[in-house]
Amino acid sequence: MSEILAQILKLPCGAVLPNRLAKAAMTEGLATPRGVPTAELDRLYGLWSDGGAGLLLSGNIQVDADHLERPGNVVIDREPDAQMHDALARWARAATRNGNHFWAQISHAGRQTQKIVNAHPKAPSAVKLGLPGGQFGQPVALTIPEIEEIVRRFGVCAAAVKAAGFTGVQVHAAHGYLLSEFLSPRSNRRTDCYGGELANRARVLLEAVASVRSAVGPDFPVSVKLNSADFQRGGFDFQDSLQVAAWLEEASVDLIEISGGTYEQPRLMGMEGIEEVQEQKVARSTMMREAYFVDFALAMQEKVAIPLMVTGGFRRREAMEQAIAGGGADLVGLGRPMCVMTDAPSQLLAGLQELPRYENELALLPAYLSFLTRIKTVRAIASFAVQFWYYAQLDMLGTQGRAEPSLSVFAALRRVMALQKKLLSAR
Repeated sequence: MSEILAQILKLPCGAVLPNRLAKAAMTEGLATPRGVPTAELDRLYGLWSDGGAGLLLSGNIQVDADHLERPGNVVIDREPDAQMHDALARWARAATRNGNHFWAQISHAGRQTQKIVNAHPKAPSAVKLGLPGGQFGQPVALTIPEIEEIVRRFGVCAAAVKAAGFTGVQVHAAHGYLLSEFLSPRSNRRTDCYGGELANRARVLLEAVASVRSAVGPDFPVSVKLNSADFQRGGFDFQDSLQVAAWLEEASVDLIEISGGTYEQPRLMGMEGIEEVQEQKVARSTMMREAYFVDFALAMQEKVAIPLMVTGGFRRREAMEQAIAGGGADLVGLGRPMCVMTDAPSQLLAGLQELPRYENELALLPAYLSFLTRIKTVRAIASFAVQFWYYAQLDMLGTQGRAEPSLSVFAALRRVMALQKKLLSAR
């Protein structure tokens, strides 16, 4: 048995996680068209609760029905009625049935709302997402009253999930969604109190955290998912992240999850290496190179005492143990492996040496055309197609209780696109 991974983790608020393995947040797309949790979500999270992780993080729970990261997101944008409360409570019971924690990831998609959901999403500034294909519309800059309403909704959502039986919350301030957009000078061109210097760009995040903390009280875990960097010139960089982490510690946050990237530079999907790390003057760790963001966490540990979670790239148990023992992480997040191997944490705790990398077996293009992936647009399409394969696995876990690793990328694409079309037509 892995003694290191089996250690408990006590958080500043007093809550205790039963081990050092977490199921990272992954978008599920399994809610009703109106954003209500379903039996499919219950089945999926019941499987993950049975799988041995000390913590399960939900996918995006949106605070605005007009700003979905994808169709099928859960939405809590007001105080829930009895039906919504009951659905949330069933979900929470299934997700905690083995004594693990279950935290709600609270989010607002901002300009990364697909055009099929909202052609003119709200954002810090009217700066369009720099991606080909026309999937995202021209955003509209938020007014200050609209920002204040969004901040209020973060608190409303946190109170609702706590009342339903969730055991914690995570404020999503990474991956280019709204709070991350405010942090980056590339997407935040405001000249008022929410733009300009870093303290202003971080203001809405800190206000959202304060709203959540006020709603749940001092003894309930509150975490934040934060980019280590955007990996784009002129964007949110590592020194900015260090300062924001210090402010979050002062704001009584219990855990920071380190991640990185946006849709424009998607380090979160593992599409490329981390060459920009050297540009940020952060040493690359050879012993822990499996984890994309461990080096950032090591540097952050020198600045803050708050526990850190690192997600991205972990497959070998040895690397996970080294990350924790070496101070690079307090908690290890697992994502893609758990889309197929739902009991990956239990297997690691029992001695499994390495988790599979399913993406290594997936190929959108035949080998003789692989040279086309050198083209940035083709590479992006291929990476998103692989992402849809994982979406399809989550759908099958939720609907039939088992994954289908033999499913082709093209079959997965067809399945997910059909599901999204069905959800959109019923809105």
